[in-house]
Amino acid sequence: MNAPARKIIHCDCDCFYASVEMRDDPSLRGRPLAVGGRQDQRGVVATCNYEARRYGIHSAMATAQAVKLCPDLVIIPPAMEKYRVASTQIMDIYRDYTDLVEPLSLDEAYLDVTNSPHCKNSATLIAQEIRRRIFETVGITASAGVAPNKFVAKIASDWNKPDGLFLVRPEEVDAFVAALPVKKLHGVGKVTAAKMNNLGLQTCADLRTWSLQKLQEHFGSFGARLHDLSRGIDHREVSPERERKSISTEETYTPDIPDLAGCLALLPDLHEHLLGRIKRNAAEKFINKLFVKIKFSDFQQTTVECVGYTPHLPTFARLMEIGWARASRQVRLLGVGVRLGDTENVEQLSLFDEHATH
Repeated sequence: MNAPARKIIHCDCDCFYASVEMRDDPSLRGRPLAVGGRQDQRGVVATCNYEARRYGIHSAMATAQAVKLCPDLVIIPPAMEKYRVASTQIMDIYRDYTDLVEPLSLDEAYLDVTNSPHCKNSATLIAQEIRRRIFETVGITASAGVAPNKFVAKIASDWNKPDGLFLVRPEEVDAFVAALPVKKLHGVGKVTAAKMNNLGLQTCADLRTWSLQKLQEHFGSFGARLHDLSRGIDHREVSPERERKSISTEETYTPDIPDLAGCLALLPDLHEHLLGRIKRNAAEKFINKLFVKIKFSDFQQTTVECVGYTPHLPTFARLMEIGWARASRQVRLLGVGVRLGDTENVEQLSLFDEHATH
């Protein structure tokens, strides 16, 4: 006898930061709005409302580029404390319906309501009630997708945005997924999507015509995942506990830092900020590596790390010297951080285990 289908909700607030700002200042409604950094400081858009999206503006776009697309764009710096307060309210609402809540960001989460006693155990009614309560409590809208697994629920939540709900019943999954463009699959970015299109793979129905072996030949280990997703298969559980793998802090500088001495002079402030984050997360005993990240003026990026159990400032300085020597030019971003794990089972690596990414 088959186990009953799971009931998964993916809930996601609509342009979260921008919605909170429009809630607090109704005069912003109806105007193109972005929350992010200033264009004269190499800022980027964190999120934007739907009026701004009509101009082609999107998250992670350079603010300067966004202003070129929309000269009337209103730009507001992020107010993270205000967003965290709203996030706490939202997550509390989610957890009223199930303990199986897996947060993905401040406003977005998966909920497994398979065994929830609320709303006559109807996932659709639970999702409707959650959306109504978020609007009444937080003052912003949310969209939701309801499906038998995480992959389909996440796709569904985007189907009727903003302020929408979309249900994919178990018997509807096959047809729903078959029609999806391959770019909708998690893990398929622009490059992979273009490669697929060139191979004649436009939709998940096209992917299904390829054998598992052929998919693995063209896409490596990701081929097996493509084989399953194209058939709407996703066995991942909703996991309430997300293991934190690192803690870091970074800063972009304007103008660029001219030399190594300038980088080292900025290190104590970064180090102090990092210590605060480590303490707030009670992560001191889980540290097993230290790392430094450097992005140069030409956007080349490098990371240097070593085994270490305490965030020792002289060690960070040594890592920074190694990293800077790789390009020896002006620097636009510096970051410092620690990697976390079970320190009792850490493999002892050489002092400087270096990694570079470009």
